[in-house]
Amino acid sequence: MLVNPPRSRRMLSLDAPPYSLSGAIYGVLMNDPAALQALGEAAAQPPYKAPPRAPVLYMKPRNTFAQDGARMAPPAGVPALELGATVGLVIGRAASRVPAARALDHVAGVVLVADLFVPHQSFYRPSVRLRALDGSCFVSSRLAPVASLQALSSLTLQVDIDGAPAAALSLAGMQRPADVLLQDVSEFMTLGVGDVLLLGQKHGSPLLRPGQRFTISAPGLGALSGELGAAANGASR
Repeated sequence: MLVNPPRSRRMLSLDAPPYSLSGAIYGVLMNDPAALQALGEAAAQPPYKAPPRAPVLYMKPRNTFAQDGARMAPPAGVPALELGATVGLVIGRAASRVPAARALDHVAGVVLVADLFVPHQSFYRPSVRLRALDGSCFVSSRLAPVASLQALSSLTLQVDIDGAPAAALSLAGMQRPADVLLQDVSEFMTLGVGDVLLLGQKHGSPLLRPGQRFTISAPGLGALSGELGAAANGASR
């Protein structure tokens, strides 16, 4: 089991071009319609005032990066983390105001990602304290070419915890499928080579408790694994 290196040295590599990531991983909230539905009438009340019209993004900074097989030190006083299984679109060509029809031409490939965070109910101004935990973003080094996969919307991510099935998460029915998401995000910001745009996790993802291991797998993407360390002193073993 790998132990995450100091945050100043964290960098992730891939087995195909662009071979390394830029250091920018962007997540998107409420891309699963069920997440917005769960807000109910609160979506029309302060501080939201209305459902979002554009993608709601958050960033996983470099201190969160973790390699396949790494162990994350659990945050003190948190009984469990939500295990957000998703895929990341690795940008292979700068994307700015790209139409959906050509959006995937800017993607070098797709990787499995596990985005761990403290469960929370408010999505207004996504909390860095809850989302940007050290070693909380596990990224596979296996880059699957987009052309080699079936439509991303038909993929199902299998999540196992301690070797037992925990969830089978279909990427079907996302508010914005991969091409539309990239189109809409690139409308207001430029994504550079090596940036990663996460497709978003399904609402009600499984919980991972200290001492547990997880594996995420999908056809054509291989598997990604990691561990949440024991809670004895909040440090990696």
